[in-house]
Amino acid sequence: MHPIEDLTPKQIVAELDQFIIGQQSAKRAVAVALRNRYRRQQISEDERNDILPKNILMIGPTGVGKTEIARRLAQISRAPFIKVEATKFTEVGYVGRDVDSMIRDLVQISARLVESERKQAHLADAKRRAIERVADQILQDRISQRGVTSSAMHEFGFAADYPVQTESTDTVDDFDYEAEKSQIISEIESGAHDNTEIEVEIEEPGSSFLQVFTPGGMEEMGLDMLNGLGGLGQNRREYRKFKVKDGLRILEDNEAKLMIDSGSVNREAVERVEQTGIIFIDEIDKVAIKTSGGSGPDVSREGVQRDLLPVIEGSTVQTKYGPVRTDHILFICAGAFHLAKPSDLIPELQGRLPIRVSLESLAEDDFCRILREPKNALIKQYQKLLSVDGVEVSFSSAALDEVAHFAVELNSRVENIGARRLHTLMERILEDLSFEAPDCGPKNVEFQVEDVRRILKPLIDNATTDHHLL
Repeated sequence: MHPIEDLTPKQIVAELDQFIIGQQSAKRAVAVALRNRYRRQQISEDERNDILPKNILMIGPTGVGKTEIARRLAQISRAPFIKVEATKFTEVGYVGRDVDSMIRDLVQISARLVESERKQAHLADAKRRAIERVADQILQDRISQRGVTSSAMHEFGFAADYPVQTESTDTVDDFDYEAEKSQIISEIESGAHDNTEIEVEIEEPGSSFLQVFTPGGMEEMGLDMLNGLGGLGQNRREYRKFKVKDGLRILEDNEAKLMIDSGSVNREAVERVEQTGIIFIDEIDKVAIKTSGGSGPDVSREGVQRDLLPVIEGSTVQTKYGPVRTDHILFICAGAFHLAKPSDLIPELQGRLPIRVSLESLAEDDFCRILREPKNALIKQYQKLLSVDGVEVSFSSAALDEVAHFAVELNSRVENIGARRLHTLMERILEDLSFEAPDCGPKNVEFQVEDVRRILKPLIDNATTDHHLL
C-alpha cells in the first residue's frame, strides 16, 4: 500500500477543523479527494489506471483559508505534496520557470520523503554503528596514549601510520580490546563523552552550477553537464572535529545513508508521485486576467494555461529520477478571482478542474472563533512567545470580541484581506509589551476592552489617510 493516511473523510475534516474555521464545503471536497487516493490504491492494478483524479478549483477572497487548507493537507497526507504559485511560471519561450519544473520539484520532495522513511527504519542500527565508530576512535586515542606496541595496533586492525609510542612494552595479551570498547560504549550512551572531541567525515555540497536553457528544463541539463566536466560541482568530503554529542548525529545520518539503496529510493519516489502525488496551484486567477492593452501579456498568461493543460491532462515529464507520468497526480487550484472569473480560464483547463468549491468571506463571528479556537490561534502563539521572557499575557472575552470587530471594520474601510487583518491588529496591540518584556521582569498582563479600544481606535479614525500602514 502506498503511504496515504488511512483516514475517513470525516476524520480528515476533523483534522482540518483544528486549524481552519468554517469553509466546510472546501474541507469536504479535499477530504473526499484525499480519501479517493486511498480508495484507488485498493483496486486491482489493471482497473485503477482507468480511475482519474477529480481535480479541484477553490474560489474565494484572500485570507479565508485556501492556502491554509493546502498547508494542513500536506501535513495530514503522507503523500508527496507541493504548493506552487501560477504567477511564477512563464510560457515556453519566455525567460522564467516552465510548468514542468513543479513535477521535477515534486519528485525531489518525494525522494526526500522516501529517504527519510528508509532512514527512520534503519535508525536503531545506524545509531548503534555510529556509537561503535565513536568508541573505536576514542579507544584508538587511549591506545596511543598508553603506548601499545605497533604489532598490537596491527592486531586490532589499525592503520600502520597511526601514531604509537613504540617505547612501551605493552602487548596484545595485556590489552582486552573488546572489554575496553564495551566500557566506552556504555560511557557514550550515558553522556560521559558528550564533550569529547572526535573527527567526523562530512560531505560538503559543490557550489558550482551551470545553467543551460533546454526544452527538458534548465535544472536537469545543469546537473547532466556537471557530470561531464570532471566532477565540477560534485560533493566534497573532508574531516572536521566535533564534540561527540554533535558528531553522533552526523555519523548516524552517514550510517543510515549507507544502508539505503539509492536506486530503489528513486524508483519508489517516482512511483509515489505518479500514484499519490498532490500539487496545489495557488493564484491561478492571475493567469486568467484579461487585459485590454494589446496581446502581449495575454499571450504569456494564456500560454501558461496551455502549458499547464497537458500536465494536468496527463503527460510524461523528464526528471533526473526518470520519466514521470502525471495522469494520476491530483491538482488543487485556488484563486481569489477578483479581477477575473473562472470562465476566463481557457475552456480546456476549466474542463480539467471539474470540482468547484466556493470559500465564503469571513464574518465577525468567524473572526471571534479564529482568535480563540484553532490549535495555532494567534493568542496562543503570542502567549508562548512572551512566556519566554516571563510575561503571561491574556485577553478577556470581550476584548477578543472587540479585536474581531475592529478587524471587520478595517476590512470594510480599506482592503479586505480576511483573517490576515488579525495579524496586523494583534501585532499593534502587543507591540509595546513585546518590546519591553525582556526588561520588565515576570508579570501577568490582561487586556480589557478599554485597552483594545485605546490602541486600535486611532487606526479606524485614520484608516483613509494611513491605509498604507494597515
